[in-house]
Amino acid sequence: MTASQPTTPNGADLDTVICDYNRVIGEDPSPAQWTGIAELAGWQPPETHAFQQAFWERRAAYDEGAISTVTFWSGLLRNGRTAPAGSALLDALASADIDLWTTTDPAVLGILSRAHAAGLRLVLLSNAPKPLANVLDDAEWCATLFTQTVYSARIGVNKPDERAFEAALEAAGWPQPWKTLFVDDRLENVEAAERLGLQTLHYTGDPAALASRLPRPSTVTRPAVLATRA
Repeated sequence: MTASQPTTPNGADLDTVICDYNRVIGEDPSPAQWTGIAELAGWQPPETHAFQQAFWERRAAYDEGAISTVTFWSGLLRNGRTAPAGSALLDALASADIDLWTTTDPAVLGILSRAHAAGLRLVLLSNAPKPLANVLDDAEWCATLFTQTVYSARIGVNKPDERAFEAALEAAGWPQPWKTLFVDDRLENVEAAERLGLQTLHYTGDPAALASRLPRPSTVTRPAVLATRA
């Protein structure tokens, strides 16, 4: 693919946006949520930070589908707790995990809704395990705004691997990279997308920055051919 093309204000040259979920659409968990899930796994409240570190050390393998929900949690349980398949504790942990990630930013959803109304093709590309992916797909905002959703656990690879971006582009029907904007909060993911020739936005929590890169309702014609959901 070619090098990244110059951007145009207000997204007049765009026809596709590939958007990350967490820390773009989804908001970070609250401290109380982290403490609650840590306690559920058998950690004491002062150990919440240590729990978070252990959680993230195991998360990449879970996100890409390399380990199961049972295996993910088996390495995080403390004080004699066990959560075999089908257990009430495993169900509670899985539910609490999903609750960590399903609070959305209404300002970002409003901006994406206007881009969708302008005819822009929206694709969600997220590092997420299968249980969370299923819940996100069932959310009204996702079903309404996103033509395609691509999750790491379903394709077996996490961003910033090039194959993740190729899967998103394929799901979108192979739009021209320089007419495609990739939005993500992680710089390494943005840099990987730039190497593939996509326009990019390193999202740092400012909805206005996102709005400035997307088209007004009269500037884009909806693509005629859409791929089926990944």
